[in-house]
Amino acid sequence: MQLHFLIFDASDDGHGVGTWEAMASVRADQVDTLMAEVQQVLHWAQTHSPGPQGSFDEGGVWDIDTLTQTDGAWTTVTLTVTGPWAWGEVLIALGA
Repeated sequence: MQLHFLIFDASDDGHGVGTWEAMASVRADQVDTLMAEVQQVLHWAQTHSPGPQGSFDEGGVWDIDTLTQTDGAWTTVTLTVTGPWAWGEVLIALGA
């Protein structure tokens, strides 16, 4: 998995659960490429799922959230992944 736009920052809750967040802003002609990266991350997460996807309060083991905002000529995508620390670190290492 080759990522050019998404660069993740990680945080650990101290109980083995991590959060990885990436934000990228691109012009209209690069939106499709950025969204293809988002889909690559989502596909990997689903393929290598450590358990059910969903909120932790509802029994999920991992989750992913995407927020897309457009402001004039720029589109900003924020991608947040949460889940077991070791699993998320493998995901992020594959994109490096």
